[in-house]
Amino acid sequence: MIPIAPHIVAFLRQNLAHERGASQHTCDSYACTFQLLFEFAAGRLRMTPSSLALEQLDARLISDFLEYLEDTRQNSPGTRNVRLAAIRSFFHFLEYREPAILEQARRILGIPYKKTDSRLVPYLVEEEVQALLDAPDPSTREGIRDRAMLHLAICAGLRVSELTGLQVADVVFPSMSIRVHGKGRRERALPLWKTTTNALRAWMAVRGTAAVPELFVNARGEAMSRWGFAYILRGQFKKSPEGLFTFPRNG
Repeated sequence: MIPIAPHIVAFLRQNLAHERGASQHTCDSYACTFQLLFEFAAGRLRMTPSSLALEQLDARLISDFLEYLEDTRQNSPGTRNVRLAAIRSFFHFLEYREPAILEQARRILGIPYKKTDSRLVPYLVEEEVQALLDAPDPSTREGIRDRAMLHLAICAGLRVSELTGLQVADVVFPSMSIRVHGKGRRERALPLWKTTTNALRAWMAVRGTAAVPELFVNARGEAMSRWGFAYILRGQFKKSPEGLFTFPRNG
């Protein structure tokens, strides 16, 4: 029996993070997938996760795990597909490390993704965007930060991970453009609107010194997380003075 532990460590820490240059968000998502999978397998086989062997993760168990995600955890087909993508990636990795499980890997790689409905992307009209930008209180440090984050996200069309991953060194003076490190290790330079530049200058004037290089920090001086920004955004939606919109229930 082939133990899983050394292979999953090599996959997450070496292959995924260093050789493939996956983002921290992707690494966290994959790690969460295998935590759920190993807990499920350990419960099904009545053993500890550290005792699991590769041969025990066969196509039947993986299929049962995917059904468990949808039926018991009430995950959407999209989330199920994300978990399956992580598992398939791991077995692609194993094809070159453990030839003895090639047939097992072939069966797992043959598990199909579920079809999902394409969702309409919601958007804000101009008045709603302006109400959102005006919601933060510019007389407080947090309000200045939130205003700069919202301006920058809207002006540059940034993903949340791109926004929270920006570093002070990514702000280019005196042109006031930014360097953005996106998915797939793609880098792009973006000019900023004058209003965005003013909001960003105001934040940098009060940011102060911090132990982290990230441009946006929380009240503890630590890098702003994706979840921290989501919390801030939810609060700004709720207190929009014009009452033009409310934050969606599903966040």
